[in-house]
Amino acid sequence: MPAHVRAVSIIEAVAEDLRRRVLGGQLEPGTALAETDVAETYDVARPTAKMAIENLVRENLLQRSAHKTARVVRLSPDDARDIYLSREVVEAEVLRRLARKRLAPERARKANAEIAMLIDASPGEIVEPDMRFHTALIDAIGSPRLSRTYGSLASEVVFCMSQVQGASLLPTELIAAEHERILELIEAGDEDGAAALLAIHIGRARERLAERLGGVAGPEAFVPPTV
Repeated sequence: MPAHVRAVSIIEAVAEDLRRRVLGGQLEPGTALAETDVAETYDVARPTAKMAIENLVRENLLQRSAHKTARVVRLSPDDARDIYLSREVVEAEVLRRLARKRLAPERARKANAEIAMLIDASPGEIVEPDMRFHTALIDAIGSPRLSRTYGSLASEVVFCMSQVQGASLLPTELIAAEHERILELIEAGDEDGAAALLAIHIGRARERLAERLGGVAGPEAFVPPTV
């Protein structure tokens, strides 16, 4: 049986590589991305470079005003807190609904198992399975629109995760342990417990990142491990 691959346009390919470099930290916050430079780097026409850049502007990974060169977003503490607030509002309700059904998705278990195996690896390596864990919880609701809504936050969420892990602000074993406990609470039907642990889990990351970005960490940053 022939393999099926997704056709990727030149614009998508350039945007994907720029996204990878932004999220991986190779392009640091504040870095300018002129259309001419992008076109030369990837050997593409300037309109192609412009459209690739616009893709990342729409994802809030790049920002630019009229007639200005795009730059990699430099998050403020308030930006980080707002991104995490958006996550928590959506994810807390999802955990409650999953707990009512006692449904702990297998995809989330597999993603967390990968995280647990990366305890001795570079912290940055857990970003991808970490995002898969949380996305699997959202997708388990079975609502395409909800999944798309959460997906619209994905780039900004991963951007935050990358900065948290890039600075080693959270130990991998703590992330894996709290993920596992969330799944246990879902299976036990404990709506309030699952949502409360999520608030701790997200709040700790949020406030440590806010401090890293120049803000004053809230008390959530110092909550001890819950498991």
